[in-house]
Amino acid sequence: MDLLASHPWHTSPLGAPGSWDPALRATLDVIMGSPVAMSLAYGDAYTLIYNDAFATILGRRHPDAFGRPAAEVFADVWATPGIGDVVDRVYRTGEPFREAETAVSLVRAPAGEPEQAVFTRGCSAVRDSAGRIIGVLTVATETTEATSRLQSLGELTGALASALTLDDVARVALRYGLTAFDVDHMTFGVDDASAWRVVRRVRGELLDEADERLPPLWRRLPLDSPSPLARAAASGTTEFTEDGAPLREVAADRHDQRQRAMAAIPLRTHSLRGALTFGRRHAHVWQPAERAQLAAAADLIGQAAERARRFETQYGTAQLLQRSMLPEHLPNLDRFRVAARYDPGIDGSAAGGDFYDAFVLPDGLLAIVLGDVAGHDMHAAALMGQVRAALRALALANPDPVVVLDGLDKLVGMLGTGTRSHELFVTVAYGLLDQRDGGLTIASAGHPAPLIRHASAEGQHATVGYLDVPTGTPLGLGGAHRATTTVLSPGDTILLFSDGVIERRRRELDDGLAALAKSVSEAVSGDPRNLCALATSAVAGATEDDVAVLAVEYATTPSRSATMNVPPEPTMPGRVRQWMKVQLTAWDVPEAVIGAAVLCTSELTTNALLHAGTAARVHIDLTPERLLVSVQDSGTRGTVTRAHTDTLSSRGRGLGLIEELSDAWGTDPTVRGSTVWFEILLADERNQPDPHS
Repeated sequence: MDLLASHPWHTSPLGAPGSWDPALRATLDVIMGSPVAMSLAYGDAYTLIYNDAFATILGRRHPDAFGRPAAEVFADVWATPGIGDVVDRVYRTGEPFREAETAVSLVRAPAGEPEQAVFTRGCSAVRDSAGRIIGVLTVATETTEATSRLQSLGELTGALASALTLDDVARVALRYGLTAFDVDHMTFGVDDASAWRVVRRVRGELLDEADERLPPLWRRLPLDSPSPLARAAASGTTEFTEDGAPLREVAADRHDQRQRAMAAIPLRTHSLRGALTFGRRHAHVWQPAERAQLAAAADLIGQAAERARRFETQYGTAQLLQRSMLPEHLPNLDRFRVAARYDPGIDGSAAGGDFYDAFVLPDGLLAIVLGDVAGHDMHAAALMGQVRAALRALALANPDPVVVLDGLDKLVGMLGTGTRSHELFVTVAYGLLDQRDGGLTIASAGHPAPLIRHASAEGQHATVGYLDVPTGTPLGLGGAHRATTTVLSPGDTILLFSDGVIERRRRELDDGLAALAKSVSEAVSGDPRNLCALATSAVAGATEDDVAVLAVEYATTPSRSATMNVPPEPTMPGRVRQWMKVQLTAWDVPEAVIGAAVLCTSELTTNALLHAGTAARVHIDLTPERLLVSVQDSGTRGTVTRAHTDTLSSRGRGLGLIEELSDAWGTDPTVRGSTVWFEILLADERNQPDPHS
């Protein structure tokens, strides 16, 4: 170090170099020649002498610190326990000191930002030729990387704890691999009957925050593929390539071709086979510590993937049973718009007993139903199916609400006797809507009263109120049921809901009812699809119960509608855009609305085709007040939930586009797949077309 030669030692406690004790000179030679950070605090003043590696730890204190008393150099921390007192103790007693972990804030570059580094520090006494202690030698070995690896494994464990599906596990694994190991290329793959399901992430991909949470784009590899991932997954053995072309035989694009170093780590579990690969564009030696971290990460990811597969199997069976018992299609009427939504509770792996229904009777009356069977198991779901089927049959014989509920009461009582169960608890709200004048007759068997939203004046919140319906007794108890009548006016919407919408632990029921009423009154419109989405999230806090909502709007005027079936082909989003432009232009929709609607629909269609992997159905519905567009798919990879609004996007633009251009949006799970929709209000009604023309 130049400072050692140029420093004015004759004015320092050490004196001129020619007078230095041989032991001191030998110590300084060791310090200056070591690549490890070392320093000497010499004499009673602890004059500081150090090498280049220690200068890095000092950061901005260097070079002024060289040759100055340590207490002055570290004046801001010298009195802190573990700093100055350690040097004093070693200097006085000669007893060595070792600290396994010391955190230091470093600025490694002249204009760099402070960073937290971790060191193992050792202090020992330095003696002269006569055996007298003349100073304290400090040796610091940086362990930041090892500490960071341990911390990252902890973070990985935490992230995987909330990963329920294989899609979730894949997202966590890919994000972790790229950041923790600073690699350029990573893949995650698991067995899938006759092939490997594989998903890849490449450093530098343009993914926004919403894309990060999208269902990953999986591809399939043959079981006998020569790829490192397939070999590691099939054999259960680890492969390391330090310099070569590991993906030459299976390269899908230039990203694969560029990889020179690769680690392929199998996922070893009882019921799942798979592997992870980590690639680098440059030659790389996989060090033992790095290999150990890769193996530890693979163990954690493999266990999470196994849990996710079990969850998906159980969840899929329960939800298919649940949704197969709900109506796949609701009535499509001129003046009464019907929408419904069902969401499982926190434990979505169990079938529940909430149900809804809406159907038109032979005399033209619209029957609306919402019920709740207590329980979250196959028995509850089966009982729900029996009650729903029996209700339809009773309504066809005599649709009067009281007669139907009395008949269901006898059925549930008989089922309880037959199964020797006295714990059956079923509530139902059942009503009849007259399509000619909006007359409503409704009765309840222990079910929450429906909420009615009345049309509002422009710029004001709608008025809402709970219908005064005699509560009645739950089915199976032999109680009496009474009906009430009212009349809906054009613009009104009635909302039927299960108790999972309003009930929360440790909260009063009135709080939930008030929150639901407030959310519905502040809705941008009375559109039933929007109100169903709002109702499921109106009350803060998680619910362990299932949630079912049915809404019916008495429209002020009939709407215009059109539908396009979209096969899963790459060119279809462009065709949907063209179809939308032509259709909305023919309906004299304002250009600004057309532009926003086309962009949003293109996003939803692309999302459905890419991530659901199935055909889609685009439906547009126009009234003088609003434009409603929905895109339905039949995929089974999961659904977008209102609680995670940032999960919806096609590549590049994200959910922000939908939220920016629409007034409301939501998603509705269906029997197979999901429906995502958005609504754009038409502010100037005078310029809108008359749907009657």
